[in-house]
Amino acid sequence: MQTSSSVLLSPIRGREILFTSSTDRVRVTLMSDEPGLVEFGGSARTIVSIHVGPAAVMTCRRGGVSHTGNAVHGDIDVIPPFLPGTWELKHKDTALVVGLEPELLERAAEELDADPGRVEIRNRFQTRDTSLEHIAWALKAEMESGCPGGRLYMDSLATAMASQLVTNHSSLQTSPNLNGGLSPHKLKQVLAFIEENLGADLSLQSIADVAGLSVSHCKVLFRKAVGVPVHQYVIRRRIDRAAELLRKSDLPVSQVALETGFAHQSHLAAQMKRVLGISPKSLKR
Repeated sequence: MQTSSSVLLSPIRGREILFTSSTDRVRVTLMSDEPGLVEFGGSARTIVSIHVGPAAVMTCRRGGVSHTGNAVHGDIDVIPPFLPGTWELKHKDTALVVGLEPELLERAAEELDADPGRVEIRNRFQTRDTSLEHIAWALKAEMESGCPGGRLYMDSLATAMASQLVTNHSSLQTSPNLNGGLSPHKLKQVLAFIEENLGADLSLQSIADVAGLSVSHCKVLFRKAVGVPVHQYVIRRRIDRAAELLRKSDLPVSQVALETGFAHQSHLAAQMKRVLGISPKSLKR
């Protein structure tokens, strides 16, 4: 298995490629686009594009369909092969983009006893799928560390993503509600509220109020929809936001901790070490 990776500036104006790596079956890219019009000419691969970080208002047009919405962290666009599109971005947008070669989808369809030639990937706008999201980040982490798990692990991740796409985002779909009880609108409201208030003293009650639910009911439905408890999700998003600030700003670690909702520098350091395996000072260096 051969992989290639680099950190560079894309030739597309206003785009920054933060990470990119590929094998013979899958490509993973983390990229940022400045506000404005972004055009995509289509690809032979099936594309999974996951919004990362702060919410961003955008209008997307693909396949004769237009969708305008507030993309929040974890929102996913699924783009079928050879389908071009455009994005009109009102804010800076960061996305984790995974492209899967056709053979992966064909094999996944065959394993479900379906004719690959009759299975069509659906054109999705700002949908939610925690399985796709987790697999995408696992692919990036594996590639970023040089694929220590070898071909078998990479193939397993890519196959799992292809199977999830065919099962839940194709003409074979049998499970219309991927959010486990929270409507897409309510879930988006809750996640946007969390993103906008990461630096504040968030409470379960305030989050439940946004969802229009009791605290106990909100906890259950949030976990079903997102895959982790509310407090774990908030901590992870705070760590991700802190890591971004440490990389891109000159703010001292103590200030980053306060701006991302941690009680103090030591609290940030302990949580970042636990989740990312690195200290804030090491990351800043």
